[in-house]
Amino acid sequence: MTALTELRGSTVSFTVAPDPESVTDARHFATSRLTDWSLPELADDVGLVVSELVTNALRHSGGVTGGRPGDDVHREGVYGDPADPLGSAPSAIRLRLGHEEPWLLCGIMDASRTAPRRKEPDYIAETGRGLHLVESFSVRWGWRALTHGKVVWALFRSP
Repeated sequence: MTALTELRGSTVSFTVAPDPESVTDARHFATSRLTDWSLPELADDVGLVVSELVTNALRHSGGVTGGRPGDDVHREGVYGDPADPLGSAPSAIRLRLGHEEPWLLCGIMDASRTAPRRKEPDYIAETGRGLHLVESFSVRWGWRALTHGKVVWALFRSP
């Protein structure tokens, strides 16, 4: 499995609302899907990573203008990948989860094409450790440019 668009298992997505409260909604969406897929052992790690990546997307993509609210949840076909992963609103932030045994792939798509940057840890600062946490709690993470933005992804392995 090399990309979020090449998953052959189940996928679900969630459009993130344009406010900080949506971080909690995205985390709850992700952890409830893990329960549906019988992967509760990944809930803490995936929940933390989703929180960090959604926070980064909200902070660094200039927020969301014109995005659809978080109740725009849909299940894609087993092999489905929408032609436009950000939906009809190019400034939307979308969480997408894909499960293909034994892998779980989490992707956050946003309208910014700016590459994510890991900062050197500053133990006094209140921010700036998000990508270090993503790296610590996932098997691997990365990002890829899209036509209308980017996707930052994290890969997990179920025990």
